Amino acid sequence: MSESEAEISLQSALTRLDGISYGSTLSVMSNKVQFPSFLRTVPSDKFQAFGISSMLLHFGWTWVGIVASDNLFSREGSQQLKSDFIQAGGCVTFYEIIPLQNEKWKIVQIAELIKRSTANVIVIFCRVQHVTALMEEVLRQNVIGKVWIGATSTTISADFSELSKNALNGSVGFAIHRGEIAGFKEFLNNIHPVTSRDDIFVRSFWEAAFGCQWADAGQGNISERQNSSTYCTGEERVDQLDPSLFDVNNFRITYSVYNAVLIVAHALHNMISCKPGEGPFHNGSCVNQSDFKSWQLLHYMRMVHLKNKAGEQIFFDANGDPPAVYDIQNWQVFPDGTNRYIKVGSFNSSAPEGQKIAINDIDILWDSAYKKIPTSVCSESCPIGYRKATRQGQPPCCFDCFPCPKGEISNHSDVTECTKCQKYQWPNGNRDKCEDKVIEFLSYEEPLGMALAIIAVIFFILTACILAIFVKNHDTAIVRANNRQLSFLLLVALMMCFLCSLIFIGQPVMLSCQLRQPTFGIIFSICVSSVLAKTTTVVIAFSATSPNSSLKRWVGPKTPAFIVVSSTLLQVLICLLWLVMSPSYPNQNINTRSNKVILECIDSFTEMFYIMLGYLGILAVLSFITAFFARKLPDSFNEAKYISFSMIVFVSVWISFIPAYLSTQGKYMVVVEIFAIVSSSAGLLSCIFFPKCYIIVLRPDANIRDHLIGKTNPAI
Repeated sequence: MSESEAEISLQSALTRLDGISYGSTLSVMSNKVQFPSFLRTVPSDKFQAFGISSMLLHFGWTWVGIVASDNLFSREGSQQLKSDFIQAGGCVTFYEIIPLQNEKWKIVQIAELIKRSTANVIVIFCRVQHVTALMEEVLRQNVIGKVWIGATSTTISADFSELSKNALNGSVGFAIHRGEIAGFKEFLNNIHPVTSRDDIFVRSFWEAAFGCQWADAGQGNISERQNSSTYCTGEERVDQLDPSLFDVNNFRITYSVYNAVLIVAHALHNMISCKPGEGPFHNGSCVNQSDFKSWQLLHYMRMVHLKNKAGEQIFFDANGDPPAVYDIQNWQVFPDGTNRYIKVGSFNSSAPEGQKIAINDIDILWDSAYKKIPTSVCSESCPIGYRKATRQGQPPCCFDCFPCPKGEISNHSDVTECTKCQKYQWPNGNRDKCEDKVIEFLSYEEPLGMALAIIAVIFFILTACILAIFVKNHDTAIVRANNRQLSFLLLVALMMCFLCSLIFIGQPVMLSCQLRQPTFGIIFSICVSSVLAKTTTVVIAFSATSPNSSLKRWVGPKTPAFIVVSSTLLQVLICLLWLVMSPSYPNQNINTRSNKVILECIDSFTEMFYIMLGYLGILAVLSFITAFFARKLPDSFNEAKYISFSMIVFVSVWISFIPAYLSTQGKYMVVVEIFAIVSSSAGLLSCIFFPKCYIIVLRPDANIRDHLIGKTNPAI
C-alpha cells in the first residue's frame, strides 16, 4: 500500500468513525449499552476520583472539604470522589456546589465555611473562573494554612489571575498524563512566521504570545520594522515564552490526540494486512478495503495493543477506556515571583494493587505555613496500644482514643477493636505485643527461696548438733532428768520439721502438693504431742508421790508413748481422710495476677487444712495448760516454764499465720507458711533445748545430780 493510499484510507476512516475521543472524560461514556462504539484515549473521571482519594489517604488526610461547580463534569467527578473517599475510610466535612449563575454570594459563603472548618485540605472540582473567584475571596478573608487539591479541570494556566496563582501555592493537582511525542517539542520551538507564511494562525499566535504587532499586518512582510517596542521584531523565541502560557513540555491533550491517531493508523494497518481465511469476521473473512464499514474498523481499534515511541502501552479495556494514567503536579511559587509546575508523582490504574499511586514527597513544596507534610484529620491518630471509639452523632473520622482493655493489645494505629492475648500471654507495657506471662513459684534459684532453704538447713544442722550433744551426754543428770527418750524424739521431729519446709519450695507437682500439708501436720503433731507427753509425765510423777495416789500406775514409759502415739495417730487419720476425700493438686493460676502464671497447689478442701491446724492448736494449748500448772512443782529438773514459753511462741506464730496466709497470694502464701513452720520449730528448739545445751556445754559443773538437787531455784 502506497503512502498516498494510506493517507486516503486514514482520512476516509476518520470521516466514517466519530467514536474515538481525545478529550471526553465523562464516566457515563463508558456505558457500552448507551455508547457501544465510543472509545477514548483519556481516562474516565471515575479513575480520577479514585486516584485523588488514594492520594488523600497517601498523605493521611481523612478530613477534607469538597467544592465543585454546578456542571456535569464537576458534579459527576466530585460525587464519585466523595463516594470513593468515604468508602476508603475518609470523611467529607462539607460538600459545596457553586452555581453557574449569581455565584458570588455562594463563593463568599464557601470561603467563610473553609475559614471556619478544621479541615486543612480542600478538593476543588471547579471551572477556571470559579477557582479564580474563590481564591481571590479566600485571600480577601485571609484564609491561610489550607492545602488545595485540584482535578484536571483546575490546572493553572494563563486564565488564572496572579492573585489566584499565589493563593494556590503549594497546591497539588491531577493532570492528564503527558507523554513524549518524538520531535514535537523541536517542531513547536521552530515555529516562525518566516517559515510558516501560509499558516494563517502563526502570525496571530506570535502577536498574542509576545504581546507585539507586526508592522505590515496586512502583508506579513517582517523585513519592514519600526523601532517601537510594541512591534514584533521576528527575533522573539518560542522556547523563551512563559511555560504557563506556552509550555511545549506540557501538551497533554495533544498527547491524547497523538495516541488516538496512532490507534487508528494501527487499526487500519491491521485491517488492510488481513489475509483471507484468517480474518476476525464470519468464516475468517476480511473487510472489503474499498468499502468497509465503520464497525469493522472499530473492531480492529478495540483490538489494538501497542507500545508508542514513548514506551507506553496503548490499549482499551472492555469499556473502551485506556489505562488511567495521571500526572500528579505541585504548583510552586517562589519569592522572586516566578512559578512552575513540578511533577511529583503519578497514578496508574493498571499497576499492581498497592502500587497504583507513586509520589515523591520530598519534591513537593508546600505552602509556607507548613514545614512538613500538612495534616488534615478530625481526630489525631490513635497510637498503638489504644483503640478508637467513634463520637456519638459524628462522622467515623471523629473519635476518641482509649487504652486497650486489660489483657488486650493493638499493634496497629487506629484500630477499632483490640486483640485479646492468648491464655498464657499478657500485653507488654506499651500494649502493642503479647508476651509470655511470667511463671511464678517459689524456686530455689531466686533469692527468697534460696534464703528460706538455707535457713531451714541451718536450723536442721543446729538441731542435729543438739541431738548429737544430747546423745553424747545421755548419761548426764540434765539429760536423764528430762526424759531423754522424749527429748531425742522431739529433736528428731524438729529436724524433720525444718526439712519438711523444703517440700514447699520448688515447682509444684502432684506428689509435692499431696505430701506438703499432711507431712507438715503429722510431724508437728509428733513435736507438740512429745511436749505434751513431757509435761504430763512431770505432773503424773509429782502427783504420784502420795502413798495412796491412783496415778502411780501411770508412772513409767508407757504413758508418754501412749500420748505421743495416740495424739499423732489422730492427726494421721485427719490427713488420710483429707487425702482420700480431696487431695491437693498443682494448678496454673492465670486469674490472680494478670501478668503472671502462678504455679500453686490448690487445697480444694480447705476445711481440712484448718481442722489440721486446729488440732495442732488444741495439742499446743493442752501442753501450755499442763506446763503452766507444772511450773511450780519443786523439782530442779522441772522444764515446765520453758515448755510454757515454747507453747506461747508456737501458738502466737500460728495465730498470726492465719490472717497473713489469707491476705497473700501466689508464692508469698508459701513463704508465709514456710516462715511459720521454721519460726515455730525454732521457738520450740530455742525455748526447750538451748538452756540445757548451755549447761551441758558451758556449765558442766552444774550438770551433776547433787548440784541440781542442791539448787532450789536454779538459775538456768
